[in-house]
Amino acid sequence: MSVDRAAALAASRPPAPDPHVQLRQMAHALESVFLNQLFQAMRASVTQEGGEDAPAREMFTGLFDQQVAGMAAGKETRGLGEALYHQLARRLDAAGTATAEKGK
Repeated sequence: MSVDRAAALAASRPPAPDPHVQLRQMAHALESVFLNQLFQAMRASVTQEGGEDAPAREMFTGLFDQQVAGMAAGKETRGLGEALYHQLARRLDAAGTATAEKGK
């Protein structure tokens, strides 16, 4: 492969994602899963009447809870996701520093 072709391929690739952005997204995704489980547990604690539409209602409320949990986790700035992000970001920075020093 020629140098020009290799440079063109490297330029055409999207830039590597920022590890901090990925970490924040994953922390909020974990918070979303946690909130969804919380919503399901809260719904299970309330007795509901059965009926012909019970399976459809369960599916709808499950999807609704999942969507609300995702929205709530994405908007929280002081929630579990942000706390997890800040704690893990320190380790990410420390690992990056150690890797940079090892490469010197």
